[in-house]
Amino acid sequence: MMPRLFQGIRAAAGRRRAMPGGRLSRLAAGGLLGALLGAALLAPLPPGALAADEHSHETPRPPHAGLSFQRMFGSFDRAAAQRGLQVYREVCSNCHSLRLLSYRNLRQIGLSDAEVRAVAAAVQVQDGPNDEGAMFERPGRPSDRFRSPFPNEQAARAANNGALPPDLSLIVKAREDGANYVHALLTGYADPPAGVTLQQGMNYNTFFPGHQIAMAPPLTAAGQVQFPNMPDASVDQMARDVTTFLAWAAEPELEARRAMGVRIVIFLCILAGLAYAVKRKVWADAH
Repeated sequence: MMPRLFQGIRAAAGRRRAMPGGRLSRLAAGGLLGALLGAALLAPLPPGALAADEHSHETPRPPHAGLSFQRMFGSFDRAAAQRGLQVYREVCSNCHSLRLLSYRNLRQIGLSDAEVRAVAAAVQVQDGPNDEGAMFERPGRPSDRFRSPFPNEQAARAANNGALPPDLSLIVKAREDGANYVHALLTGYADPPAGVTLQQGMNYNTFFPGHQIAMAPPLTAAGQVQFPNMPDASVDQMARDVTTFLAWAAEPELEARRAMGVRIVIFLCILAGLAYAVKRKVWADAH
């Protein structure tokens, strides 16, 4: 590749010496550009590029979930986030932690102080030491972080055949396609296609990279989680609700940031108009 590049440059320089005037400069520049483009086109592909392209179709891109906060000026659906909290408490919290979130943060999705205290008090958390130097269990308080289902990573792996359930505090921001991926993963369980053999303890999921996931389907039937005024919620509805809750948990300042952005844009538009008006006034007598 490099010898061809140098040959192109030398050829362009030779033509420049042979021709007069501005035409020489233009032709030399064109020759140099052509040499560079040719070298780029002839450059070998990086190892594995073709293989990656051949297999890129294997994991489909998650479809757009169409959740309320995904619009340009969208906000979190408080009712959906509260239902998602219920799904997390009844289903997801058996394996997954939410250690970056405190119970008192639930006020932001519309829970009252009494409801927050009730949610916190429903779990037992370890505290201490007491006056005798021993650790003890007590009901949770709003200031506590969400209780983890396992005391440590080793216990979590031992209970899940060696797999470590990820913490869900930032899962929506930690995965490509964010909320779309989480929703698609929860609804993407299916029977493996013909010719696909699953490893022991694995489950087939259309949207999981490699399609084999250790997590069993968490949402399996309509009405699995009984919502008030929605007793027969579908799997898709439960997945959408818990995705909304996890998106809020990962980015609770989303609405405030968007509101600030709108105010800044309005301010800049007004400032630009004033600057233009001042410019017209200052230069009005210059013509």
